[in-house]
Amino acid sequence: MGGNPEGDRKEERMTQTELTGAKALWATLSAHGITTVFGYPGGAIMPVYDALTFYPEVRHVLARHEQGAIHAAEGWAKATGEIGVCLATSGPGATNLVTGLADAMLDSVPILAITGNVARHLMGTDAFQEADITGITLPITKHNYVVRDVEELPRVIAEAIRIARSGRPGPVLVDIPKDIQLAPYHGEITAPHARPEIPAPKPEAIEKARELLQDAKKPVIMVGGGSLDAAAEITALARAWDIPVITTLMGLGSFPSSDPLWLGMPGMHGSVAANRAISEADVLLGIGLRFDDRVTGRVNGFAPNASIIHVDLDAAEIGKIVRTHVPVRGDARVAAQMLAEGAQKLDLPEWREKIAEWKTRTQEPDHWGAGYAVKAVVDRLRPDDILSSDVGQHQMLAAQLARFERPRRWINSGGLGTMGFGFPAAIGAGMAEPGVRSIVIAGDGGFQMTAQELATLKKYDVRNVKICIINNSFLGMVRQWQELFHEKRYSEVYLGDSNPDFLKLADAYGVPAYRADCAEELPEAIDAWLNDPKSSLLEIVVPNEHGVFPMVPSGASLSEMIETEPPRPTPGIEKNTAAEEAKNA
Repeated sequence: MGGNPEGDRKEERMTQTELTGAKALWATLSAHGITTVFGYPGGAIMPVYDALTFYPEVRHVLARHEQGAIHAAEGWAKATGEIGVCLATSGPGATNLVTGLADAMLDSVPILAITGNVARHLMGTDAFQEADITGITLPITKHNYVVRDVEELPRVIAEAIRIARSGRPGPVLVDIPKDIQLAPYHGEITAPHARPEIPAPKPEAIEKARELLQDAKKPVIMVGGGSLDAAAEITALARAWDIPVITTLMGLGSFPSSDPLWLGMPGMHGSVAANRAISEADVLLGIGLRFDDRVTGRVNGFAPNASIIHVDLDAAEIGKIVRTHVPVRGDARVAAQMLAEGAQKLDLPEWREKIAEWKTRTQEPDHWGAGYAVKAVVDRLRPDDILSSDVGQHQMLAAQLARFERPRRWINSGGLGTMGFGFPAAIGAGMAEPGVRSIVIAGDGGFQMTAQELATLKKYDVRNVKICIINNSFLGMVRQWQELFHEKRYSEVYLGDSNPDFLKLADAYGVPAYRADCAEELPEAIDAWLNDPKSSLLEIVVPNEHGVFPMVPSGASLSEMIETEPPRPTPGIEKNTAAEEAKNA
């Protein structure tokens, strides 16, 4: 008696004589610690799904669309810092991953995407459901493979995982022809690769950066998404020098928002303090960011008086957008530690006074609208809650109003701006951390792009995902630009005449749902929504016209930001169709 029956069965199924390419795939994923994958089956990857039945230690989450699967994998990866894995079949299944791959590439998310393909002898013949997915995804993946020899399959998977996770993370795609999946495999299961060491920054570069900081009269630190795993070191660095810190949209949480040195987010919808500080700084220390156009505004007007120190792991990013005076290539954590050594607090009273004045130029939403609704929701966040967003006005409002004390609590699509990202990403994050609430703020437009993933909540009885839809009956951000820059010619942005009843939609999937139509109803609705023991949906119906400010117009510099919403000379869109339709339903 005794022994481990499951372990014995695992040994049996991994014997050299019984393994196929498909089983070798699952054995390799299991050996690398992969416990959850998201996917959708089909003909060309059917052997992989058949082999899955022999590997119960790996949980497969059936999405309702391949785009939902890869965004869920992104949510998993962004919340944990570990690799997210997704599967799809050939042709349309594989091409449905393209948006997620591009999203992961721009946001440096470690993703392993595995696709099936037609058998090798059919490749290139326009066979049924054939697509050259490696050719299609070459520009939007860190690397990709076609496995042409079954004996290479475990090695390729192991290498793909190493590439996706190492250095600057990113997505890697592995395409496996169907005959490779079925072929017998006689080799060993490849063990995980050790992550390659990242070279430390050169001491002379650190010394030049330190000299600039020592002589600075108006210094500022700006950190991006590449700093999430260096939050503790960057916080220590800023406090050692007593330098104010700006966190980009992707870097929110890299520095605690409760710290007096925090200035908020920069860029198009950044804070007054952040944008003014950048515009007047004489030294700007950038760590782990791309200086993307939504951060810089007009490039020749960005930090015009500053000597720029750029710390980044990816040499291709240094000097790509803005002129860099001191390039520091290396790990953000190590660079921050080195820069903090021997630091002395800077005595800069005039700079402190300016910053303190800029920080007073913030406006809390005080009247019913999207901002008021978003603030009411984010004010209820717990420190460990994960907040995801879709893309649009609600995303910018959440980024402006939410407060994060640690990294990986804020998940959004930054570089690609993918509508439909938020909800499945919240599912992935919620499954990765079932002990915390995974809250998503979405718009009525973006939510409908991946609303079918309500079925995923139901199928797996996911209980910690809380969906908030800010329903203004419009594609709100596009409407704002049409209002400000296109003389209110609202072209193809109105949704109120065709939106579903979101409560009935949720009910159809067995998801409890609540609604608030006005400020008076909101507190009770939020209480019911958050206290529901199951995953639940809250629709907040808000007025049509609402702008997100501050705002830097396209083509303007950060110093030309519009700090407050301009007065409305005309009533604009008066009818709140969504609210009326909801009440009459």
